[in-house]
Amino acid sequence: MTTRSTSQKGIILKSTAEIDLMRRAGALVCKVLDHVCALVVPGVTTGELNAEAERLIEDAGAEALFKGVVNPAASFPFPAALCTSVNDEVVHGVPGKRALKEGDVISIDCGVRIERFCGDSARTIAVGSVSSKTADLLRVTRGSLELAIGEMKLGRMWSEVATAIQKQVESAGMSVVREFVGHGIGQEMHEEPKVPNYHDRSQKKSDFCLEEGMTLAVEPMVTLGSCDVMYADADAWAIVTKDGKFAAHFEHTIAMTAGGPVVLTAA
Repeated sequence: MTTRSTSQKGIILKSTAEIDLMRRAGALVCKVLDHVCALVVPGVTTGELNAEAERLIEDAGAEALFKGVVNPAASFPFPAALCTSVNDEVVHGVPGKRALKEGDVISIDCGVRIERFCGDSARTIAVGSVSSKTADLLRVTRGSLELAIGEMKLGRMWSEVATAIQKQVESAGMSVVREFVGHGIGQEMHEEPKVPNYHDRSQKKSDFCLEEGMTLAVEPMVTLGSCDVMYADADAWAIVTKDGKFAAHFEHTIAMTAGGPVVLTAA
């Protein structure tokens, strides 16, 4: 059961046995998200959702990947198992006392490590009834991830997949976030390569070819307005849209196998 490197920019390829171990991590992430997403109703706090996630992860004997991560831009290590990003928060929202309201959306991101290997996934959930524009945002963002998985063929350049994601999102009148992208994943939460959801000339040098044994966290982040984002506060974690418009985020951990892409964080 030995990892092997490819000639592509430090990417670590996984053996079949290692991918099987990653399935266990992915299954736990899926279980956690299924549970906490079912609890999303008006009045529940993001801290309550996180407490449930931490209980499930601890019961499974797993490690919460996000907890304790240090960000030089923030004044404190990340304190929770979940990222809970509400409305205009794109990613890295910190769980706490905030109570969800009818019409909100919440992106819930969860990562775990178990038996040395990681899984990472995110979903965006409507809180009660939401506007038609907000419902479209969730549909388009989820659909862009589904499109990406369908486009992931062995031997294909990632830029082709990223271009398809970008085209689908922008044709719906929405924007793809550029500052934050997907990533390789394995024994570490973040491995090579970077996995963007758009393509332009700046991405040419970091492009890569999909090959068997790659394990990637693919995570489109889409906004109803501009793609521009910023930190919500000088010392905080949350990233928000500059124009204050809603954002959505869907993510799966995906393994490239001889038979094509396999989603490791799906039921």
